[in-house]
Amino acid sequence: MLKRSFGYKDRAGKAPKPVKRSFRDDAKKKLMEQLNQPSSPPCAVQASPRLNSAIVTIVVGKDQRLFAAHEDVLNNSPFFESASKDALYTSASQSTRRIFLPDEDAEIFSAVLEFMYKGDYFPRLLHDRRRNAWVLESVDECSSLSPKFQGRGNADTITSYSSRVNGLILRDTAIYCLAERFGLEDLKKLSLRKQGLQSGIEVATILRSARYAYDNTPENDARLRAHYLALIIRSRNTFKRSGTMQVDMESGGRMFFDLFVAMSNHIDDLTSLKDTRPSPRVV
Repeated sequence: MLKRSFGYKDRAGKAPKPVKRSFRDDAKKKLMEQLNQPSSPPCAVQASPRLNSAIVTIVVGKDQRLFAAHEDVLNNSPFFESASKDALYTSASQSTRRIFLPDEDAEIFSAVLEFMYKGDYFPRLLHDRRRNAWVLESVDECSSLSPKFQGRGNADTITSYSSRVNGLILRDTAIYCLAERFGLEDLKKLSLRKQGLQSGIEVATILRSARYAYDNTPENDARLRAHYLALIIRSRNTFKRSGTMQVDMESGGRMFFDLFVAMSNHIDDLTSLKDTRPSPRVV
């Protein structure tokens, strides 16, 4: 008697052949995946945060706005890692841990928290392949894609009101300074790069932002300070006609001493370059 195998017993017909996928299908799938995901800026955090840790509540500003964040995400910041431990020791239970930031701006903190989760903050830094350059996404494009961006004008994305200086400052500068406090080096690089893409900013806003940068960064962190000094030197013809610049310089301050030194060095470099050029030959 012939014994039939298990496979032959249950066999109802030929086994279906696997569907072959062409290179075009694979390329199309990858393209759709890229379109559904935000582009990553060059200095963004690529690792996805773990979202299964305890929730910590952050109370921000005088209005005490509440933010909730995962402990594992906050621990990427040395500041929050220490503050979270302190909150654990002082709270009645792990579920009631709170960190208080009464002197910070809620909107600026929201951008910092967005970066800690997504590796970027609004408006995102996108790569323009056609021009091979990094650009900021436009507010109009965001409004057409998502209703949460509707009503947010360009002024909202460039400047932010600061009670410390009683006026508008560049939003990226405020984010840089808060990133400095939280120990987020990647965010400092990203905000500085974004600020370099801004244009058409009023002189008063630039000077106000420069003073804010000097007041909220340590002397050994000269990147943001050097950015403002170089900006003023490059646009010196505009700044020397500004009444705001004159008033600020008369009031003095460390920023204007650094500016004087930077401009003196710049003039010395130009003079040295001129002296090293070969003299024209007289025939």
